[in-house]
Amino acid sequence: MECKITWTGEGMSVVAETGSQHRLVMDGAPGAGGRNLGPRPMELLLAGTGGCTAFDVVLILKKGRHEVTDCEVQVSADRAEIDPKVFTRIHFSFKVKGKGLKREIVARAIELSKGKYCSASIMLGKTADITHDFEIIET
Repeated sequence: MECKITWTGEGMSVVAETGSQHRLVMDGAPGAGGRNLGPRPMELLLAGTGGCTAFDVVLILKKGRHEVTDCEVQVSADRAEIDPKVFTRIHFSFKVKGKGLKREIVARAIELSKGKYCSASIMLGKTADITHDFEIIET
């Protein structure tokens, strides 16, 4: 897996080009010399982790032939106050929609993601206390 990051030459904006040929802009806060032209790198790390675990949960449910129709994950985090400002707490709040989804099945999918499949949350779990809750919405 590769990424190329190029500073735009202005402020703190950088453009990342991923190995799969996608581009995205990252920028810093105005107080740090940025112009707020894109998400902060740490926001992307958090978003990527949320995406990773959502992907896992949906895939696990689908592989189990459970009728999942939607999965939303709200992620909140705290960071250390001194450098390196690592994540110290991350909370995932899932809203899983589907037909006839059982609480224990959804809980198991989330636990499998957290402890076995989601590389991002497993890495971040080295510095952060990771918690989650979930709600099932019948469709």
